[in-house]
Amino acid sequence: MADEQVQQQFAMQRIYTKDISFESPATPGIFKKQWQPAVNVDLNTKSDKVDDTGNFEVVLSITITAKVDEETAFLVEVQQAGIFMITGIEGDDLRRVLGTAAPNILFPYARESIDSLCVKGGFPPVMLAPVNFDALYQQALAQAQAKQAEEGDAATH
Repeated sequence: MADEQVQQQFAMQRIYTKDISFESPATPGIFKKQWQPAVNVDLNTKSDKVDDTGNFEVVLSITITAKVDEETAFLVEVQQAGIFMITGIEGDDLRRVLGTAAPNILFPYARESIDSLCVKGGFPPVMLAPVNFDALYQQALAQAQAKQAEEGDAATH
């Protein structure tokens, strides 16, 4: 039968650290200050097709900056990556899997790396709260659609 549906498959092939960085420019003086940091977390994902057999690389990038009295206590950046075999899923469904399911798998690994780096740097552990990648994906989709609508309105005026 030529009409047989291709079976959908999503499988993790490998997880690895692509890039990692820890900086604490204000040490040792920062240790004398009261530890009430302003913490900024920046999160990003990207994906690329690796080959023609359905393998995709997904990279979850997390950057955390902790400041005490406007002085940078530490800056940690982790790019946690994975190779995922995805077949039988295309278009919007594929983009959703790459933007939600894969980062959900990668996040605990990135969180552990960040926590470990901060502790090794002499700071308290950083316990990142769980991230709702489904909500982030929907938000990014809505922003892209709004931008497209704006550009469409600008082109018609």
